[in-house]
This record gives sequence, structure tokens and C-alpha cells, in this order.
Amino acid sequence: MPPSTGPGRPPAPTLPYYDLWRQRLRDRPVPPQAAALLPVLRAAFAAEGVPAELVWLAEVESTFNPNARSPAGAKGLYQLMPDTAKALGLSTWLPDERANPEKSAHAAARQLRSLYAKFGDWPLVLAAYNAGEGPREPGARRAKVTTFSGIAGTLPVETRLYVPKVCATVALRTGVAPGNLAAPKG
Repeated sequence: MPPSTGPGRPPAPTLPYYDLWRQRLRDRPVPPQAAALLPVLRAAFAAEGVPAELVWLAEVESTFNPNARSPAGAKGLYQLMPDTAKALGLSTWLPDERANPEKSAHAAARQLRSLYAKFGDWPLVLAAYNAGEGPREPGARRAKVTTFSGIAGTLPVETRLYVPKVCATVALRTGVAPGNLAAPKG
């Protein structure tokens, strides 16, 4: 990952596997559904005060398929689990609002903003988004871990690979490196 430089800006942290994911994803075409969905998703993230670049999380989670389902029960563009979706104000029963691009984008952005308030670091936020924040948060706080690299070894392999994949996808699609993503507004 190229370092972020400039007045008062420290170099961006190195994410394990980030360069590998940039290489793997550099020639991957944008999913065809993305063009139609991006305006709605960007507007939802902006309304929630979350950097619009993070809408590309939907490419990693669902390849921009609003009806995507996981074997674990997650659904929608942002693969929200039923309990998480309900906690974020979405109905999961007829209609399942996780399949609604606008509503699920607002919910995912709220979740990301909430996690950022706890962790203050986008890679850590993405790790919590993927693996859940429960058992890892106290350990990270006890160990005073402030970076993804500092906790990566304690995370499931899926999450260790997920975070740099999302960061590489965002960087390739938007030109914004992980260390340059803005903090949420409001």
C-alpha cells in the first residue's frame, strides 16, 4: 500500500495481504448491477455521514446482488444477519428489507458509523463488521490494539483476508487508499 504523506499525516499502516488483493482484483470488471445501484447507495451512505467510498463493500459482500444469501443467514447487498438487521430497524419478515438496496445501505452505513465510534479505525471497523464485535472488542481494548495489523493474528482467517480485500476493492474502485478514508460525519 502506498504511504499517505503530507503535512501532519502519518504514513498509512500496512495491512496484511493488501497488496495481494490489489493484484488479484486489479483486472476484475465492475459488477454490471453496480452502475444502477451506486447513486442510491452513495446517497444513503452520505445521508448517514459515512464515506461514500465504502459503498463498494457491497461488491465484496454480494457482488451487488440485493437478493444474495449466505448459508449463515445473512442477506442483501451488505449481507446483514437477521439480528443485526432488526437492531438497525429493518424488517426481516415479509418483506425482508435486507433485500431493499436503499434501506439496507442506510442500515449498513449506520452499523459502520457505530463501529467507527467504538474502534476509530476503518480496518478494525471492517473486521468487526465481518466477524462481529463481541468477543474481540474487549481483547482489543485490553491489549490497547489500535490497528488491524495488531489484532489480525487473533481473528478468523476469513476476517484476516476480508479486511484487506475490502480495502483493496475500495482503493481500486475509488482511488482512495484505506488510510485516507474520512471519519464519519455527525
